[in-house]
Amino acid sequence: MIELVSMSGKGSNFRFKKLNGDIVTQARIGVIHTPHGDIETPAFVPVGTQATVKTLTPEEIASVGTRLFFVNTYHMYLRPGIAVVKAAGGLHSFMGWDGPIITDSGGFQVFSLGRRKFVRKNEDGKEETSLVSISEDGVEFQSHWDGSKHLFTPERSMQYQWNLGSDIHIAFDDCTPYGVSKKDAEASMERTHRWAERSLREHKKLSSLKGKPYQALYGSIQGSVFEDLRIKSTKYITSLDFDGIAIGGVAVGESKVEMKKVLDWVTPLLPSDKPRHLLGVGELDDIYELIAAGMDTFDCVQPTRLARMGIVYVHSGSKNQNPNCVIDLTKAQFGEDFTPIEKGCTCYTCTHFTRAYIHHLFHVRELLAYRLATIHNIFYVNRLVFLIRESIKDGSFGKRYASFIKGRS
Repeated sequence: MIELVSMSGKGSNFRFKKLNGDIVTQARIGVIHTPHGDIETPAFVPVGTQATVKTLTPEEIASVGTRLFFVNTYHMYLRPGIAVVKAAGGLHSFMGWDGPIITDSGGFQVFSLGRRKFVRKNEDGKEETSLVSISEDGVEFQSHWDGSKHLFTPERSMQYQWNLGSDIHIAFDDCTPYGVSKKDAEASMERTHRWAERSLREHKKLSSLKGKPYQALYGSIQGSVFEDLRIKSTKYITSLDFDGIAIGGVAVGESKVEMKKVLDWVTPLLPSDKPRHLLGVGELDDIYELIAAGMDTFDCVQPTRLARMGIVYVHSGSKNQNPNCVIDLTKAQFGEDFTPIEKGCTCYTCTHFTRAYIHHLFHVRELLAYRLATIHNIFYVNRLVFLIRESIKDGSFGKRYASFIKGRS
């Protein structure tokens, strides 16, 4: 393998090394070095919203091949509270995980909550509704737990993430919904740019404090589905002194065709020496496309969410053995199926249990069902990404990608 080494980072605590790239697509392999360990890229990032990948222990998270996962700043802020996590020594100590962690800014929750009405009773016992209020300063919102009011600003988002102690932070951004007008998308993008500058200033201030290892900050590119806005946002965010780049607003209603267009516009303008993260995208039939477009890491709730519904990933039955097939273990047809979920899979679930047993667990609502299905699904995705990494190394990714495209058509 020819090693094309590119280094970016702040001292020994955070670095990115690009090792090699595909000659046909923009796919590439590399390593992100963090204070809590290295992440081989490209890498799938499971979502652990409440400081847990649902149903799994930290040991199980590691055993399925995960090196980095997402924790949500907004939810940590509301419960148990940033002060509690800080007093515990940060997220790593609080949850017993010694690997890398990435936290989001809270911007996506701002988007989702901003389009949702909250109904609560006031002091007179009457019901009242309220919406999130977005201003230049930040975002005022009501807790979905108790209706209490809170304010997120770029500065506060940085302070919260710093106190959580994650290895990678995301700058506070304004995420627009699908179908937004170009005028509103542009106003939101410009606000994201101003908030990016404020996030970066606060990040540098916090980074100057002694006693903690360096925590990296990624800037977020916005612009909805408009080519000129995405290009403008990419140029602006990459001009700032961020450690990495996040691409936002792709997983909030856009079709897969539009997602690919956004990546086609953005990727050629990204610096090759900084890591790239695609926010909220990572369904099975997305993975080849986003890696071919040059993404290094990507997060998605689908593998764990489907697992809790009894839906698991398999190759059998898919065209050309492509990874776009699922089965629903809650269906009656699996009640006497004494084969593993996936023949040849080496995950804990497949080497110990049958489809019939897991079907039974779902049928009687035993909690172990969710755990076993989650282990398999995350292992399956991580194994797929591992094979893709290996194919980029040996030069066969283009062939694998072409086979995937052919099988999907």
